[in-house]
Amino acid sequence: MIIDHPILGPRDSSEFVYLGDACLIDRPDPLDRNAEKLFYEYQYLRDNIAGPMQELWYHEQGDRSWLVVTRNTVTHEISKVELAREVSRSRGRSK
Repeated sequence: MIIDHPILGPRDSSEFVYLGDACLIDRPDPLDRNAEKLFYEYQYLRDNIAGPMQELWYHEQGDRSWLVVTRNTVTHEISKVELAREVSRSRGRSK
């Protein structure tokens, strides 16, 4: 599978480490009064999607960037690749 890195261009997926659902970008607020419940859900409860899904990939064998890859989990077709920091910013995260 080829991942079209937004900075470096097409790369073989063997250069990357798959880290799961990109919802991990949306870490709960530890000061929230329901933080314990929110962190439990964040850590352990995930959807097992059959179809298009946003996933986190880490470019371990390259520039060490984090990517959000939108991939169909049935066909493995990749429709979009973005830098995770840009996705985080667009979701209202400051880091």
